[in-house]
Amino acid sequence: MKNKFSLLLSVIMLLSLFLAACSGNSSTSSNTNSEGEASSGSDGDSSEESVEQILNLTDSQDIPTMDTTQATDQVAFNVINQVFEGLYRLDKDNKPVLGMAAEEPEVEEKDGETVYTFKLRDDANWSDGTPVTAEDFVYSWHKIIHPDTMGGYASMMGAAGIKNGNEIVTEGDPLYGKVEELGVKAVDDKTLEIVVTQQVPYFFDLLTFASFYPQPQKFAEEQGENYALETDTMLYNGPFTLAEWNHGEGWKLAKNDGYWDADTVQLKEANYKIVKDEATRVNLYETGKIDRAGLSADFVDQFKDRDDFSTVLDTSIFFLRLNQKNEALANNDIRKALFLAYDREGLVNVLLNNGSVAARYLVPKDFLTYEGEDFRAASPEGYLADKTAEDATEYWNKGLEALGTDSVELEFLTTDSDLASKIAEYAKDQFESKLDGLKVTINKQPWKQFLELEDAGDFDISTGGWGPDYPDPMTYVYMFETGGAYNRMDYSNEKYDQLVTDAKTESDEQKRWEMMQEAERLLIEEDTAIVPTYQAGRAILMQDYVKNYYVHKFGADSSLKWVTIEK
Repeated sequence: MKNKFSLLLSVIMLLSLFLAACSGNSSTSSNTNSEGEASSGSDGDSSEESVEQILNLTDSQDIPTMDTTQATDQVAFNVINQVFEGLYRLDKDNKPVLGMAAEEPEVEEKDGETVYTFKLRDDANWSDGTPVTAEDFVYSWHKIIHPDTMGGYASMMGAAGIKNGNEIVTEGDPLYGKVEELGVKAVDDKTLEIVVTQQVPYFFDLLTFASFYPQPQKFAEEQGENYALETDTMLYNGPFTLAEWNHGEGWKLAKNDGYWDADTVQLKEANYKIVKDEATRVNLYETGKIDRAGLSADFVDQFKDRDDFSTVLDTSIFFLRLNQKNEALANNDIRKALFLAYDREGLVNVLLNNGSVAARYLVPKDFLTYEGEDFRAASPEGYLADKTAEDATEYWNKGLEALGTDSVELEFLTTDSDLASKIAEYAKDQFESKLDGLKVTINKQPWKQFLELEDAGDFDISTGGWGPDYPDPMTYVYMFETGGAYNRMDYSNEKYDQLVTDAKTESDEQKRWEMMQEAERLLIEEDTAIVPTYQAGRAILMQDYVKNYYVHKFGADSSLKWVTIEK
């Protein structure tokens, strides 16, 4: 996850804004839009032997796509994680454990390159009984980087250090589009060879992410454009299958009896119902229809003293994208005025009240360390923290003067979930009450339509959220390279691009981190290309009979493989 926005977790809100890109959470990170509301429940007898292993879950948005090469958001990544599997998957400690790989790879150093040779499980099969082959991996990896089918996470191949991964997806490069030059090969049906030209410390973490999953080549090609659009136009190799998908209403996961580790999977099924209204979700929990529910401010005080309540600081960052195609937002003073006019403390303490913290940064705190030092140590409070709302007025007036106007109108793109609507109204009030002459119009869209509009750059301000897809700062900072798939706001800075490019190949980890810290400073303090708002927290209600519900810090939000219901 991946896109833990790359989505993530792509934003867009993983815990508090929409239903979590990359995702999280974006990828590379994933667009994320979660409200921390994935829930679980059970029906059946009270005796332990006869308890039905059924979870009843809620989500605030529908699945935009189930094609692993096209997914960019946390909603899709979370479901994909349950029904598909790569060479590895994340365990309860967020460590990669063997999935389709039968054993750890053989490693050979050859001509300055590293060759990983993986053996696939003999009992790794698709849900129709056909074997998962090495060629299925090659097919999928070629598909995500091919110009005709290129996915939003095509850069993941390069992020993993795979030979020619960056060049193949770079227009103008001699290798552009030549997918056969990617450093991956099917030696035979059950032997996969990966050639790496740059060692990255998170290589095996990346292999747990959806962009590196296989696809059943023969079946996918037979389905053509219909592949992964419905339950019967895809095959599954993970712990569950997508048994039902009622678009706009919900979906059902069912245990995959053909999964290689089916004996470990105890859940019979998990039912997701799309619920956008938080009060409805809380009522479902209180009446025993679901067993896990995310909360925001309206309900936190009501439940905070109960044993089934908990909060945790997440690794997803939320921010506002400022589209510099808009004349006003192309002005740095206008952007700084918006940054300083936004009261983050009021947002997290009053509107959210769920463990979230104010953020004036992109890379979250309490997540990534090097030699014991947090990434945030260089700027613990983030950027522009010493300036006030009065400074916002000065920047605003200076910007208006440069534009030759006394008024500005901006459209604020967000999703239609309950919490997203409240946060959009909060932003509108903050901006209009502090910046004279500013009028903000809110445009609420369903999740899929929101992503389409944002991808097309059809907005002035949009709500962004990003959950890490692997445990490294690059999963955040790469997002805003010129022309990047998740830039989406016409931002460009050659110095920023160079810092990110150099950091991708720098072998000295200390220098590499300093490059990414400087890139973050340029993005926010100097260019103020985005307006970070908060690092998400989760306020959760969960019944104690739901066991082994694993929440991940990067990639997909959660894993249901090990969940049991114990009453």
